[in-house]
Amino acid sequence: MKRLTWILILHLFSVSVQSQYYTESLPYDPEEEKVTNLHFFLHEFLSGSNATVAMIAQANITSSDNNSSVPFSTIFALDDILKIGPEDNSEVIGNAQGLGILIADTNTTNLLWYWDFGFITGKFNGSSISMLARNPTTITVRELSVVGGRGKFRMAKGFAQLKDYSSNDTTIIAELNVTVIHY
Repeated sequence: MKRLTWILILHLFSVSVQSQYYTESLPYDPEEEKVTNLHFFLHEFLSGSNATVAMIAQANITSSDNNSSVPFSTIFALDDILKIGPEDNSEVIGNAQGLGILIADTNTTNLLWYWDFGFITGKFNGSSISMLARNPTTITVRELSVVGGRGKFRMAKGFAQLKDYSSNDTTIIAELNVTVIHY
C-alpha cells in the first residue's frame, strides 16, 4: 500500500510540472474614448396588471418608528420601461431591469438601486448601461453612477442625473440625462 501511495504522489508531481498554462503578452493599444449623452424617460408602474415593480423580500424586523409606507429593508425586482418621452404613447427604446433595496429610517427614505438599462432600438440596439447608486427619494435630482455596460457601451463609466418628472400612487415617470464614457 505504501508503494502505491508513493507512486500516486510522484505521478501527481509529474502532472503538475507538465501542465503549464500558455500566455502571450500583447502591446497595449488603447482605443479613443467616446462620450455619449443620452436623454430618455423611465416609466415605472407600481401596481395593476402592468406593474413593473415587484416586492421579492422584506425583513420581518420592521420598526414602528419608520415614517415610510414601506417597511425597512424591502427588496424589489424592477423591469421598468424606457421611452423617448414622458407620454404614455412615446416610443419604447428599452427597459431597465434590476434590484432595489429600500432603506427607510426615521428621517429619510433611501433606495439602493442596481439597474441594467437595455436598449432595443436605434444605434444602441442590443447594448446596455449598468448603474449602481444610492437614491435618496427626498432629493429632486439624484445622481447615479454608470459602472459598466455591454455592446457599444462595453467598459462604460460615467453618471446619470435622474429627476422625478411626475408621480402618483400607481406611476412614477423619471427623466434621465446620462453621460457615458466608453470605447
